[in-house]
This record gives sequence, C-alpha cells and structure tokens, in this order.
Amino acid sequence: MIEIREAIAQDMPAVHGLIMELAVYEKEPDAVITTPAALVQHGFVENRFRALVAVDTETSNVVGMALYYPRYSTWKGPTLHLEDFYVQQGYRGRGIGKQLFERVGREAAKQGVGRMEWTVLEWNEPALNFYKKYGAGLDPEWHLGTFSTEQLEQFL
Repeated sequence: MIEIREAIAQDMPAVHGLIMELAVYEKEPDAVITTPAALVQHGFVENRFRALVAVDTETSNVVGMALYYPRYSTWKGPTLHLEDFYVQQGYRGRGIGKQLFERVGREAAKQGVGRMEWTVLEWNEPALNFYKKYGAGLDPEWHLGTFSTEQLEQFL
C-alpha cells in the first residue's frame, strides 16, 4: 500500500536519492549540487519549498515525491511551481504519480493561485503523455533561461 503525505525533514535523504535518480533519467547525473542537509535547511528552516512523499507502507521506503514552491506571475498573480515530480521505476503504473499530482493540484487550488506550472523536457514522452492526459497546457514557445552560480558570478 502507498501512503501520500507531507514530507518531513527526516525524509530528505530519501528525497535527495529520488532527485539523483531523476537527474540520471534526465541525462544530467553530475548536475545536482544540493545535498540532503541543504534540502533540510531550505525546506524546513527557510521554508523555501514544500514536498509530498509517496511511501510504501510495507517497506517504509519513500518511492516518489513532488517538490513545489510559490512563485509570482505579473500576469496571473500567485503561482505554484512544481519543481520536481518523480516516482521510482518499479512503482510506476500504480497511480502514485496521479495521486501526487492531484495533491499538488489541490494545494494550488487551496492557495487560490492564478496558475500551477512546471517544466518538462521535450523528449520525455512518458511525462508529456501524463500531463496531456490531464488536459495540461504544454507551451512549445517558451524557453527556460538559467544562470548557474558560476555564470551568475561572471555576469555580475
């Protein structure tokens, strides 16, 4: 049986493990610089994000997660951004992703945001199909701009 619940600080090592699995899947295994301790600091001391976890109640293992935080859109007002959303390969196809996604959606509705948003890689067909199934808008016109810490320092 799977339980979906709010993450607690003690879940962050497992959440970090899921983040690393996702990075490997997204072909960026060396891109993750955050640590379990940083996740605890940022999520539970600084309150920069919230997270849900999917726990296999038979093994007590965290097998999925959704990490989200508030943003602000000059067009839509308050926005909820789903940063990462992942279910371990062996647990897919059981509705866990649907449960996590719906819980984040309910949180967005509860907060009365003007938009819930996320990004998805253009080659990630399983994820694209998942979001399309729910009637989500997937805008091909926008590009995600980023500065790494090093690029930001160079820019400044």
